[in-house]
Amino acid sequence: MAEVIAEGAWAGWIRHTDEEPDTYLSIIGPSFSRPEGPNRATVAVDTRPVHRNRMGALHGGYIAAVADHVGFAALKALGRPEQLGGVTIDLQVQFLGSGRVGPPLFAEVEILKETGRLFFVRMTFRQSEDHLVAAATATFRKVSEKT
Repeated sequence: MAEVIAEGAWAGWIRHTDEEPDTYLSIIGPSFSRPEGPNRATVAVDTRPVHRNRMGALHGGYIAAVADHVGFAALKALGRPEQLGGVTIDLQVQFLGSGRVGPPLFAEVEILKETGRLFFVRMTFRQSEDHLVAAATATFRKVSEKT
């Protein structure tokens, strides 16, 4: 389910939560997205103590799960909500720095190419302008058109 937030820190952003209770998305938490151009969007997630590893940094598995999620949240922000039912074919994550619990994690998402059945996507993850946490590429299979 998505809604545009009217006020507060996320005013103007689209809030996305899963309509189904107790899915993996409930561990990630809600995401906030906004379009940045025809093939670009920014998606953010809050980071909580449950997302940390034993050293207190963001867990790599959490970052990978967020990478899997934000591509679809970006598609929704770009006017393609029907693609929320697509699937991830390939996901590669490069960990570039330690993420901190507390500050939101921002993903800059770019659709590099769209074919009849696939999206090719690149993402970078930051917690501030000078704190790069990860980069990722993914291939998403589109929802099949019903004939």
